[in-house]
Amino acid sequence: MTPKTIRVLIVDDHAIVRKGIRALLATEPDIQVIGEASDGAEAIALAQALHPDVILMDLVMPKIDGIEATRRITASQSGVRVLVLTSFAADDKVFPAIKAGALGYLLKDTGPDDLLRAVHQVHLGQPTLEPSIARKVLSELAHPPQEPLTPDPLTERELDVLRRVAQGNSNKEIAEQLDIAEMTVRAHVSNILGKLHLASRTQAALYALRKGLATLEDSPTNQPTNRPAN
Repeated sequence: MTPKTIRVLIVDDHAIVRKGIRALLATEPDIQVIGEASDGAEAIALAQALHPDVILMDLVMPKIDGIEATRRITASQSGVRVLVLTSFAADDKVFPAIKAGALGYLLKDTGPDDLLRAVHQVHLGQPTLEPSIARKVLSELAHPPQEPLTPDPLTERELDVLRRVAQGNSNKEIAEQLDIAEMTVRAHVSNILGKLHLASRTQAALYALRKGLATLEDSPTNQPTNRPAN
């Protein structure tokens, strides 16, 4: 069976960087570069027009930075995976990017093989982090949330949705897995964020991993599905 072509949008304000990444991705038969953007505003427009599978996103760019572009793109297109590729590893870039919806975070000194592997992993919905970034995230996970959770517990259905969010599934994918409407999934995600005092799907995913409700090795399609009323 021929593997599905991964359609990639490259976003970086330096033309030479875009050309280098394009040349590297061209060596992979299952990866197709469908466009390039030189700033966040252009990235948002092209993402809307081209519907890429994966976006390689720089962070420091003119007009709209990569963090805000990531936030807007993931909010409007839940099926798009964003892989940050940047020179910056500071906390004020790492955590806002992840909270904005980025599924991966690599530094520009990453080796070619590691970058190609990350594109494939992110396309599959698997979080991919530079080792130094992963240590930052694990350190963050080790600290419990400061704000107490609501006494209103998550329902079985909400827990089911949360597990799948932690695996990087889009609302559409979760709807298909649970055989419910995508609008219903959005409502469940909204309820989950409200009950847990969280601001984004990424924070919800980190919460699920911290509490042992999901692991990165879990396969959502293999998990038992309870089906209470939607």
